[in-house]
Amino acid sequence: MGAPTWVWLVTVAGILALLAFDYVFHVRKAHTPTLKEAAIWSTIYVAVALLFGLGVLVLGGGAMGGEYFAGYITEKALSVDNLFVFLIIMTSFHVPRADQQKVLLFGITFSLVARTGFIFVGAALINTFAWVFYLFGVILLMTAGNMLKPDDDSEKENVVVRLARRLFHVSEHYDGDKLVTVEDGKRILTPMLLVMVAIGGTDILFALDSIPAIFGLTQNVYLVFTATAFSLLGLRQLYFLLDGLLDRLIYLSYGLAAILAFIGVKLILHALHENNVPFVNDGEPVHVVEVSTGLSLGVILGVLLITILASLFSKRGRVKNAIGNARRHAAAYLDSEYTADPAERERIHDALIAERDFIASLGPKYVEIARDETPLMELLERALASHTAAVERGEAAPAGPPKILRDE
Repeated sequence: MGAPTWVWLVTVAGILALLAFDYVFHVRKAHTPTLKEAAIWSTIYVAVALLFGLGVLVLGGGAMGGEYFAGYITEKALSVDNLFVFLIIMTSFHVPRADQQKVLLFGITFSLVARTGFIFVGAALINTFAWVFYLFGVILLMTAGNMLKPDDDSEKENVVVRLARRLFHVSEHYDGDKLVTVEDGKRILTPMLLVMVAIGGTDILFALDSIPAIFGLTQNVYLVFTATAFSLLGLRQLYFLLDGLLDRLIYLSYGLAAILAFIGVKLILHALHENNVPFVNDGEPVHVVEVSTGLSLGVILGVLLITILASLFSKRGRVKNAIGNARRHAAAYLDSEYTADPAERERIHDALIAERDFIASLGPKYVEIARDETPLMELLERALASHTAAVERGEAAPAGPPKILRDE
């Protein structure tokens, strides 16, 4: 299993303690974390993962250390990509901002349990059937190809959610973070339960490409488990830290597709090297070049660095990010159920104004792109009109002129 039993017990106890800490001290009382809070706790969780990796490096040697870090970085990058889907789900369900932490933590916990199951199943298959490496390699190559396709179905409800809506009576509104509420004397489900079902269902799909990817970097079950677990811990804080920047990473999917394709090829090469499939080379191993852990780590870091830098310096990425954020903030400002906190509404409005002015500063070409976003323009006009009415009632501070709404 890659480590002595007592090491497994200590590690699992530590991970459960971190999860319990999050539940007790961070999400028990609904609130929206500040940027400072999210940054501090994201840093702490990354530091814990890196310190654990240094421990593996010192006690297990360079090979084990390299495998852990390659697995952790890959899983972390895939987790960031998963945040896009979490954002879409919570936006489509209009989850109140203060309750999003609990939804995310549930998703992380469910994902950890589901992926642990997949890890042990995958390890058992690998130990029993060498051809599984071929299967994992093909899965990753197919996943890489799918990542390059435009996704038009991301906002559709999954099958489980649709089934739940048909079988059970679900309220139209949230009741705090409760999963069940009472309407007309009857106990019914709240949308919060459906959100958690949607998050849990997508987590299972994510695991289908995540686990083969890390098994392509190490077959040490302990390293697979710990790299996966530490990549998930702190994901909740990272969501709020990257809030408003996710759309900026426009080339991330291309980078992840390249990484998954690389690992897929690596797995197939390894399968050929260990081959015992009768119809491939008469069941004899094929002498091929195997990719080292060091090269894998270098490729993963290099691709991610290029992808992130290209995204951050892309003007197209900046305007896409601003348009996406403006759309979400305008919808959130108009959704009275999203938050009842005046300070949070003011924060959303200030962010909306900043995005509006930023798009205007990019020049006529990008202003025209924003104007062509009809749903965005309608939302902006309604949100700004709502704020103007609040100013007239003395409930909000005045804002500047709507720059992207006027002709340049």
